[in-house]
Amino acid sequence: MKKIPLLLVLGTLSLTSFSQNTKTILLDQLKSTHNVKNWFVPVNIALEGLTAEQAMWTDGSGNHSAGQLAYHLLFWNMRQLNDFKGIKNDKFSGDNEETFNKFDQKQLNDVVKKLDGVLTELEKLVENASEKQLTEWAPTIANVSAHNAYHTGQIIFVRKLQGSWNPEKGVK
Repeated sequence: MKKIPLLLVLGTLSLTSFSQNTKTILLDQLKSTHNVKNWFVPVNIALEGLTAEQAMWTDGSGNHSAGQLAYHLLFWNMRQLNDFKGIKNDKFSGDNEETFNKFDQKQLNDVVKKLDGVLTELEKLVENASEKQLTEWAPTIANVSAHNAYHTGQIIFVRKLQGSWNPEKGVK
């Protein structure tokens, strides 16, 4: 009979530990794609020093510009943040090209600043999330982080092609 309460306590401790580990992993993923250089260059460093002219440059082969990629990241991260917060998003046609092609070089500083703010807010949301929220959000946050890392790599690739990437920032 005394074994049952002990098992309940151990089970509760195990769930709490799982929840803390999940939170730590999710925060690490979000921060490493935002502003903490770890295995790869985060988006804040990838966009650092980018001029409006450079942000519009494409290689002519159909690839997006660095600015378009940043706008795309802002669009999707903002929508996901709103979803987590229970805020209704603006109507979206479903045409993903819109999430790239609404970028204008005059927006660069605003896009970079807003993207940083949205990513910071996502991190704070995870830091303060309940166990239930973490369990529900974990797969989505993992995908958000993978999406951010993928497009950050594209930003760096575009900058390397145009000659505006400083290899001292982490990618030779």
